[in-house]
Amino acid sequence: MKKILIALLAVFFLFSLAVVTAKETVSIVSKETVKTWMDTGTVTILDVRQGRDWTTSEFKIASAVRVDPKNITAWKNRFSKNSKLVLYCA
Repeated sequence: MKKILIALLAVFFLFSLAVVTAKETVSIVSKETVKTWMDTGTVTILDVRQGRDWTTSEFKIASAVRVDPKNITAWKNRFSKNSKLVLYCA
């Protein structure tokens, strides 16, 4: 029982580190900032909505590329590493 508890704590600790690291590398930006980037052509917009959230939506950014957020390996090399990527889901 003690080994299982230690293993669970270790997994929890590693997961916590991953979440902290992800938060440090991802920024939330305003729609005005994204609009400026779009006007200057320095951004790629990725629509990561799934299922009915995407198909029934009346609002879609015309230049956005729809990608599957659960399958990043399928599209991660498709976009320039020098371009800003903005992912949106609403």
